[in-house]
Amino acid sequence: MDVLDMKGVTENEETSAVKGSRKKVTSAAAGIAVLLLFPALAFYLLELYTRNPFREVRPWAQFFNILLLEFAAWILFCLFGRVRTALRTELTAVMLFGIANAYVTRFRSNQILPWDLFSIKTAASVASNYDYTPEPRMIYVTLAFLVLIAGLQFVKYKLHKTAFYKRFIGACGITLLLILFAGRLQDETFQLKHRLYTILFSSTHMTKVNGTLVTFVMDLVYMSVEKPPEYDKGDAQAALDRYRTQEETVTELPNIIVIMNEAFSDPGVLGTMLTSEDYMPFYHSLRSGMENTVTGMLNVSVCGGNTANTEFEFLTGNTMAFLPQGSVPYQQYIAKEMDALPRQLDALGYRTVALHPYYPSGWERDVVYPRLGFEESYFIYDYDRENVVRDYISDEECVNKMIQMFEEKKEGEPLFLFNVTMQNHGGYRELFDNFTPDITSVGTDSVPLNQYLSLIKLSDQQLERLISYFSATQEKTMVVFFGDHQPADTVVAPVYSLNGKSVNELTEEELKLRYQVPYVVWANFDIPEQSGADTSANFLSAEVLRMAGMETTPYQNFLLELKEEYPIISGIRVKKSDQTETNAASEEEGLLLYRQLQYYQLFD
Repeated sequence: MDVLDMKGVTENEETSAVKGSRKKVTSAAAGIAVLLLFPALAFYLLELYTRNPFREVRPWAQFFNILLLEFAAWILFCLFGRVRTALRTELTAVMLFGIANAYVTRFRSNQILPWDLFSIKTAASVASNYDYTPEPRMIYVTLAFLVLIAGLQFVKYKLHKTAFYKRFIGACGITLLLILFAGRLQDETFQLKHRLYTILFSSTHMTKVNGTLVTFVMDLVYMSVEKPPEYDKGDAQAALDRYRTQEETVTELPNIIVIMNEAFSDPGVLGTMLTSEDYMPFYHSLRSGMENTVTGMLNVSVCGGNTANTEFEFLTGNTMAFLPQGSVPYQQYIAKEMDALPRQLDALGYRTVALHPYYPSGWERDVVYPRLGFEESYFIYDYDRENVVRDYISDEECVNKMIQMFEEKKEGEPLFLFNVTMQNHGGYRELFDNFTPDITSVGTDSVPLNQYLSLIKLSDQQLERLISYFSATQEKTMVVFFGDHQPADTVVAPVYSLNGKSVNELTEEELKLRYQVPYVVWANFDIPEQSGADTSANFLSAEVLRMAGMETTPYQNFLLELKEEYPIISGIRVKKSDQTETNAASEEEGLLLYRQLQYYQLFD
């Protein structure tokens, strides 16, 4: 009896052990299956925040995005030892990134880029002025993420007896594989072989076909700027010396008043649009022909945001075409004093003043402006903070400040004012007690579009006021006025809709129109009149000095000569003198000297 009982116990123990072993195998298989499946689901949900990945992201790119998330999941699994914890961490991180990316795309029409890490302070300073009401797509995708995260409660698999140091070694090994794979994604031969989109013509299109994570990894390689081919510091200096001239200049230096008006643009260039009244009647009158006035479209390299890049191009003569799309030179590359328009005018005896009715930390302006040669900088604390439209200092107050600076300056001292406004900054959904939109667009009840057009009308009125003021002054004065970029897609989408188009399906010809803003150069003395004088931001300051008959630097002389062959150069397009369209990457030989001289200006 004892023997039989012992035998029975042994058999039961063996049966339990087998069952336990099978259970562990089943649990391990289920855990590994979940560990493989959920990163793939995370990729598709991440993309669904902003696009349809099944239709738009290329097949190899889909696989590579998933592989990046697989690597991350296994690294977390090694560290935590639990499938549930690893995947919850990854899913939560991807969900939060997806939500942030969706809002950034809505507000500025471009997704999150590596360089945005340098812009967190600036983004935080204006974050409260946007409407964060989630769209239905965002709600549905977030709910799907939450369902997956909650469902992981039923996944029990964990590494019971594996020592942490072994798991840590495993995590390091997988991290090394991830780094090696990221390096492959940044290799041009690998990219072309697997049909990844490599042209930084539009970061939006690049992300659309490559996927968010792959594009982000590919862009990391552009965090630093490589030397151009055949670059030599001595050769660059010698090239500039060849453009040094000894031309006679004007005896009376004119005051130069520059206004870069926040988001000032004409949505009418995007398609037919009828409004209750003209939203920029004064500008349109200038464009129709006015004495001592030049008008045209200014080609810029940004849309919906990154204002500082248009500043950079205008003040330095450099172009974003040779820098990573989405990068911000103010925060990445201007680490020392450099040659720029303010320093040039300071050397000529100008009082150089930067005005910006917002916080000095925005785009690091309080640090960058002195490096560009501004003697004085004034920010929001120096304005009447009661004179606001919505939540921003009004353009009226900006004009008040410019007139005050002019009237208080020393007699006979030439003045250079560079004013970056804030009145028209996004967002445009919220309604305010101190601002009632009075422009309506026919065929749509879009609040953002109507509010934006009404703001532009106010800016147009202040431009007229400023020019009227200086028309009555005796001192020679030039007024230069231009927008920094067009507003985000939420504003212009109704214009496209009225014309049977979508902001997500634009041709390259239609896309370039999103990077054009009006500009005006006016003087109270004789300059050659011209309308339709399209140019790009990198050329404009040199052209202004030439109009005034002033001395130009060797770099500006080079730019003015280059413009004869390439009338427009921006980060988005290059237009040649024969009217053909191309881009900077395709014109490597023709623009090589420009690239070399810009590198010299910025980094040597």
